[in-house]
Amino acid sequence: MSGKSSTSPPEAPGAGPDRRGLIAFAWLWVGIPLAYGLYELVRKATQLFTG
Repeated sequence: MSGKSSTSPPEAPGAGPDRRGLIAFAWLWVGIPLAYGLYELVRKATQLFTG
């Protein structure tokens, strides 16, 4: 055995720069319109069934 020990995990091959900001932006890009659509669906369904 070699005496070399590493505490950090090996980097994945082809791992690029940190993309957490891009991922958060993509979730917001999809999540905000989805949340608004669900809100409108519930609001209009309530009007439909309550008169």
